[in-house]
Amino acid sequence: MTDKIKVLYIDDEDNNLNSFKASLRKDFKVITAIDAFEGLKIAETEELHVVIADQRMPGLDGVEFFEKLMKINPEPVRILLTGYSDIADVIDAINRGQVYRFIDKPWNIEQIKNAIQTAGDIYFARKELKDKNERLQKIHSEMNQFVYSLSHELRGPLMSISGVSKLAKMETKDPAVLEYFDLIDTATDKLDEFIYKMLDFYRSTKIENKVTEIDFKEVVAQQLEVYRQKWALDHIEIKIHINQNSAFFSDDSKIRVILNNLFHNAVVFQKENFPQKMIRVAIDVVGKTATIVIEDNGVGIEDNLINEVFNLFQRATQKNVGSGLGLYMVKESTIQMGGKVQLESIVNQGTKVTVVLPNFAE
Repeated sequence: MTDKIKVLYIDDEDNNLNSFKASLRKDFKVITAIDAFEGLKIAETEELHVVIADQRMPGLDGVEFFEKLMKINPEPVRILLTGYSDIADVIDAINRGQVYRFIDKPWNIEQIKNAIQTAGDIYFARKELKDKNERLQKIHSEMNQFVYSLSHELRGPLMSISGVSKLAKMETKDPAVLEYFDLIDTATDKLDEFIYKMLDFYRSTKIENKVTEIDFKEVVAQQLEVYRQKWALDHIEIKIHINQNSAFFSDDSKIRVILNNLFHNAVVFQKENFPQKMIRVAIDVVGKTATIVIEDNGVGIEDNLINEVFNLFQRATQKNVGSGLGLYMVKESTIQMGGKVQLESIVNQGTKVTVVLPNFAE
């Protein structure tokens, strides 16, 4: 990489400039300037990798030059040459000029060659990291657009199909035709649920926390209304206990992801033909934490799966139910909010999941 490193060397002594260029021109692409002002002009137009400046120069000294260079072209790695050991100059160079290294004058050719090589490696490593970060930002932006399309461009037509199907069912009494429309409704419901899962997956794993004040009574009431529209809950005893006497701040969307997936599991994994089905939701806000507990008396989780259920695409039971995303999203949402999640389960007795979240009030 040495043949690619472009070095600007600034010194007010011609002999030093000529010596520097003659000694290093075979190893690097060397540009020289007789003073700081000429160096700044060069920096405006050239892509420089390493800039070396003498500290003691008329007009602008090395630290002042680097301070101005930072505003014009902050990318090159900066090296300061000095024949003095003034600690104030050193501190200024670090604080104002963000100098990478100091080299004493008179400089040694091997020492300065090694310094340029290392500085060049740093420059190209930083550039690669910057390029990757820009690429990641582009991918993040594209993902946001994808999620927007998923939410609006797909769900819109899907809801139209569902609406037309319901209207069509009102126009016919033919059992065979009604069965076809029931199949359409089942398919659209499954697809809509999958879209919701993908949106929740993105919210829980890709989006940074958006902190707002949380009223757990309001959140649970809203979500419970949605659950009653999605599932037949009349045969399940639902117990709600919310204790919140102080303000709690957290990410509303991630909390809903946690509630949705835990409640979904509690409904789906109930025992068949069991007359006393129960789901308990308890939330306690105390001091700096909120503790969310969702408990059921369903089929439970087999011992050999308990340590795996929070992994991606791992189902909680051997039953062919669910996508294997739910508990993974619960874990990811909890971790992103700085919380902890604990699961207890006994086969044929039920499951209890406890999520503890910090208060972002401060």
